[in-house]
Amino acid sequence: MIWKQWLLRAKKIKQLDEELEYKVHLYNEVNKAQREWERAYCALQEAVGADEVDIAIYTLEAAERRYQVQLKAAKQANVTWQPFQFGSYFDSYLRK
Repeated sequence: MIWKQWLLRAKKIKQLDEELEYKVHLYNEVNKAQREWERAYCALQEAVGADEVDIAIYTLEAAERRYQVQLKAAKQANVTWQPFQFGSYFDSYLRK
């Protein structure tokens, strides 16, 4: 009986750990996509000539779309940003 309870708790802890790791991954991907979008926006601002502007626009549109996809995935996973922003026991996962 005690052994069975221990196994159930171990499974639950593993599941929570995997969920947390996935949320950390999503958080990192959202941040990366945001930085890509910011770089693409800066590139558009500095573009000179029709070809550079066209490339910058396509790059910016792709970066915007990637950012939207990552935000949607994070929202579906119910990622809350406060623990990541202010640091806590999540710090060990963020440094991986």
